Amino acid sequence: MKKVMFVMIVLVAVIMPAPAAFAQGAGATPLSGHAGTFAIAAGFGMALAAFAGAFGHGKIAGAACEGMARNPGAAGAIRAAMILGLVFVETLSLLTFVVAITLLLKG
Repeated sequence: MKKVMFVMIVLVAVIMPAPAAFAQGAGATPLSGHAGTFAIAAGFGMALAAFAGAFGHGKIAGAACEGMARNPGAAGAIRAAMILGLVFVETLSLLTFVVAITLLLKG
């Protein structure tokens, strides 16, 4: 019963601000006057991507070092897989940078 009440309260809290979001004037465009907000959002997005990317790089490198220490014969294959994983993590960070720059230029 408590779980149902909690879900209902959360749904009401989420649905309540919806009418205010649609109460925009007819002449206003969605992006007008929000350049500062986009700059803050881009900054937070980049900070989050940098933190997550650094955390991912650390986990990947740590796991690779542990794997090479346990099985030195497989060091070449582990190193190749580690570099591929690092490339994927870095690509996500760079994609976040591109999205942040696009947000800043659109605003």
